Amino acid sequence: MNAALARLILAHVCVHACMAGTRLAAPLLALREGYGAMPVGFLLALFALTQVFLALPAGRYADRHGLRRPVVYAVVAAIVGAALAAIWPSYPVLCVAALATGGATGVASIVLQRHVGRVAEGATQLKQVFSWLATGPAFSNFFGPFVAGLLIDHAGSAPGDLFGYRVAFGLMATLPIISWLLVRKAEELPHIPDVPGAAKPRVWDLLHEPMLRRLLLVNWALSSCWDVHTFVVPILGHERGLSASVIGAILGGFAIAAAVVRVVMPLLAERLRESVVITGAMVATAVLFAVYPLLPTAWTMGVVSVLLGLALGSVQPMVMSTLHQITPEHRHGEALGLRLMSINASSVAMPMLFGALSSLIGVAGLFWIVGLAVGSGSRAAWLLKPVASARGGPPGH
Repeated sequence: MNAALARLILAHVCVHACMAGTRLAAPLLALREGYGAMPVGFLLALFALTQVFLALPAGRYADRHGLRRPVVYAVVAAIVGAALAAIWPSYPVLCVAALATGGATGVASIVLQRHVGRVAEGATQLKQVFSWLATGPAFSNFFGPFVAGLLIDHAGSAPGDLFGYRVAFGLMATLPIISWLLVRKAEELPHIPDVPGAAKPRVWDLLHEPMLRRLLLVNWALSSCWDVHTFVVPILGHERGLSASVIGAILGGFAIAAAVVRVVMPLLAERLRESVVITGAMVATAVLFAVYPLLPTAWTMGVVSVLLGLALGSVQPMVMSTLHQITPEHRHGEALGLRLMSINASSVAMPMLFGALSSLIGVAGLFWIVGLAVGSGSRAAWLLKPVASARGGPPGH
């Protein structure tokens, strides 16, 4: 990993940690102020909602303007959102902070992914750079909430007082500044001119490509598995009388395993094949989901959670590498936006569906149905074998 990529990863960490820390502090403050589960759930949904609507426009904007200008807008939005929460820590302002920091993180992710994908040369480098880049959110999902939680408990005169929340939001607002300082000197890549006389690009043109449709479907299925695990494990643990710290440790093991596999993958990138890794992840997830509800102890749940983290953590770099090989270079940003839009729409809608299904068929039934669906989709993953180069996009473009 070279210094330029390291700076971009750190920039990604800072803006993502701003959102992750705000996502911890905002619902805790809402609960402290007496808001119930439904307003808190709505608040959490807002972190993903903005990305659903901004992803495609942000991708197209990045295709036209490159790296630095979109990152400026993302940084400003993240700073404003977290700073407003620090100045006026009320529920309506927390909703604005959720929209702003969530949207900023989505825009920054698309822009940085597009940039490092264009820098990479060949499939092996694509897998390496996206594996390294994927470690950023894994680390920031720990760093942002950890720091915010410490400040909430210790910055005020008493644990959990309002001043502690203000300090936490204030620190979150400073992190995106570091992102901008790291990105502002990054070298812009040459603009890819539009083809003379070509029709205005439409998203349906991308969706007409069978390979991209297949990739988006597979990515959505595996992303849903991530959401299922996060949603169901606390319920399953509560049913079995596990403490909050034990449930947190089970989920923490999953997150650590997902991060570890992304650190190891660049070392093995030359030997990895995208379709093989994604297919293996789908089959492994289906098997692990089948046995998860049958596990009798916290230790066995923890072991399977780690294995599940290794499987699902390996997917994103392979998906990103495949996406850059099967889409035209001048539309990488738009394709990335389409992917982010689909998985964030899922993150908004699927928890409600999971709740309804689990009340009808139970937690075990939810695991088994989703596992069966993912296992059935493994054939589609096996067919994800790019035939175009990383520079040229699919045939016919």
